[in-house]
Amino acid sequence: MMAHEKGPIRYLLNGRERVIEGVKPTTTILEHLRRAERLTGTKEGCAEGDCGACTVMLSEPDGAGGIRRRAVNACIQFVPALHGRSVETIEAIGGQGLAPVQAAMVNSHASQCGFCTPGFAMQLHVGWLNGEIADRQSVKDLVSGNLCRCTGYGPIVDAGLSLAGQAPPLDAAADAALAERLAALGGEAMLAYEAPGGRWFAPRDVDELADTYAAHPDAVLISGATDVGLWVTKQQRELPLLIDVSRVWDLRQVEEAPGRTIFGAGVSHAAAISALTRIHPDLGEVMRRFAGHQIRAMGTLGGNIANGSPIGDLAPCFIALGAGLHLRMGDSMRGLRLEDFFLDYGKQDRRPGEFVAAIDVPDLGNNEAFFARKISKRFDSDISAVMAAFRLKIEGGIVTDAALAFGGMAGTPKRAKAAEAALIGQAFGAEAAGRAAAALAKDFAPLTDIRASSRYRLEAAGNLIRRFAAEHEGGRNDLFAVTAEVA
Repeated sequence: MMAHEKGPIRYLLNGRERVIEGVKPTTTILEHLRRAERLTGTKEGCAEGDCGACTVMLSEPDGAGGIRRRAVNACIQFVPALHGRSVETIEAIGGQGLAPVQAAMVNSHASQCGFCTPGFAMQLHVGWLNGEIADRQSVKDLVSGNLCRCTGYGPIVDAGLSLAGQAPPLDAAADAALAERLAALGGEAMLAYEAPGGRWFAPRDVDELADTYAAHPDAVLISGATDVGLWVTKQQRELPLLIDVSRVWDLRQVEEAPGRTIFGAGVSHAAAISALTRIHPDLGEVMRRFAGHQIRAMGTLGGNIANGSPIGDLAPCFIALGAGLHLRMGDSMRGLRLEDFFLDYGKQDRRPGEFVAAIDVPDLGNNEAFFARKISKRFDSDISAVMAAFRLKIEGGIVTDAALAFGGMAGTPKRAKAAEAALIGQAFGAEAAGRAAAALAKDFAPLTDIRASSRYRLEAAGNLIRRFAAEHEGGRNDLFAVTAEVA
């Protein structure tokens, strides 16, 4: 194994250096801020990354001499994730007076009970610094992961929109100095943090990750903690050994190769949006509805696939596109079709010490039409009742190949083979779609749960096939592969 550095967690808190020792690795950043640092402006609402009351700004070197800033949920992030990074809370962003976002919230009367206000202010503040505020819709997208129980969204959106014309006070020289300072705090070796209750490794490259995981195959891999965080906050699980892959730079790359796009498993949902949209606009729309802004900033494509959730939004999309996985264990690599990765509920074809390194997504062919839709009770930040993604090859008006993939319909993301057979060899229209919709009963026997009944899921899934056919017959111009010129 490559060299590692046993030591404390060193980071910046509101501009001041801090050292953490002896703290259980699964202590959340929120718990540490409120209890140890007495910074109580950051609130706990849901403890699962849904409400945004705990939002803080996490900054780190961007690898190009600057700083990458993200709004994150402190309630599901663990304290070792702070090593070599900077966190800023609501107490600090105004300095000696109100920050522009705080003044905007006051001027727009955007605070009612006030509990959610710090989270909204931090989310809008980070969005403003990152140049993400342009119009009303961009503000709505920014706060998609923030919940106001007093229903004060109108004034909050107005407050955010008022920042659109104000230039943020960014200084390239100051950012470069901060990047150097954080790099020095992070050190050059892999962090190996140990405290009563657990150990935490943070490898820096994929070889170091492979060696570390091979030596500790019983470890839990963690990146954005958007799922694992809930194992602690909701399930009260003990996680004695964690390997943090969020610093593995090799896994954070997107490679656009001829005929395909290869996403490193550590690419965040936010970072993947532009490449996914290039593959097809529907993928960009799916990602706009994927959780909330803070979750998209931290959660990764590989994490969404590797946890094997039957209601993960990305797996059906990638299965329909014919994606494959690059899996690594030690020095050996193997490829696997994504649809073959999911064996049963909670079970994937992944050996001890083996991890998802990349997702290989083919481009659509010129005669291939694509469609992806998410059905959920609300538009923003909700779990799918049904997730559907379809790819058809249509030659001379006849379907010659079909991949209809669904989430929420079975114990794993799964293709609808009977429905596909009903389409192949047919002209794609209402009649063929109706037969395919009827065939779904042979493919699935969905569960009834809090999100939807079995009957609803089957009807909704069938109606999505019908909608695909209606849009195809209506000449929707983005159903077929998007050429580079159009993209």
